[in-house]
Amino acid sequence: MTRETVASGRARLAVEATGSGAPVLMIHAGVTDRRSWSPLIDHLGSAIRSIRYDTRGFGETEYDPEDGWSPVSDAVAVLDAEAVDTAIVIGCSMGGRAAIDLALAHPDRVGALVLIAPSIGGAPAPDLAPLVADLDRRIDAADDSGDLDEVNRLEAEIWLDGPGHAGRAAPGARTLFLEMNGRALAAADPGDPALIEEAWPRIAAITVPTLVLVGDLDLAHMVRNARHVAASVPDSELVQLSDVAHLPHLEGHPETLQAIARFVAAQA
Repeated sequence: MTRETVASGRARLAVEATGSGAPVLMIHAGVTDRRSWSPLIDHLGSAIRSIRYDTRGFGETEYDPEDGWSPVSDAVAVLDAEAVDTAIVIGCSMGGRAAIDLALAHPDRVGALVLIAPSIGGAPAPDLAPLVADLDRRIDAADDSGDLDEVNRLEAEIWLDGPGHAGRAAPGARTLFLEMNGRALAAADPGDPALIEEAWPRIAAITVPTLVLVGDLDLAHMVRNARHVAASVPDSELVQLSDVAHLPHLEGHPETLQAIARFVAAQA
């Protein structure tokens, strides 16, 4: 395992790489950090070169506030620092959005995509179910009162357990989620990211093999996003996961790990 700090604009990105062979870049969700990928890295084994990093506002990455910073430029900086021309890129949620934007902006750097419940720039506004809307209101109220522990607890129900399934996830996954997300909730604002062209109407321009995964306990608009990618990308596969929500890799969900490992092996 190697650890290094990669400069990108005013950020010093915390990067970790392990294994050898085909490079796989992993971009985490907006409620976790690079540690969320540990079950997947263990499953892929040392024959794959797994590269993960903390984005701005998460984990061990340090940064000064910087308006106009780019998640795509940060990802490219990591690839460059690791001397990787083309990688299989795996992204979840916010990380899925960055992976999509990277594939559209720099198609030569992305050999294949794995998207777990991806966010997508320009996606239609979500129509929240009453339960989710209530949780969202409670999160806003806790945030306004400065109760970040309550924000963290409620976000765990939405993103880890799945709305209406509080307490479903295993204790180890919950402890790590609360630590990762708690750190992010307390982090300083990195600044406003650069505005880029919306990806939603351009998804069909992605031509690389793409695996899309989404849990059956995830939010409805995340399921919609996953289906949109799978219906738009010519060379794509959609896997709908059972009994899991937004972060199946963090939970070590067997179906998730196996599907990604098969896909990576086929593309490596």
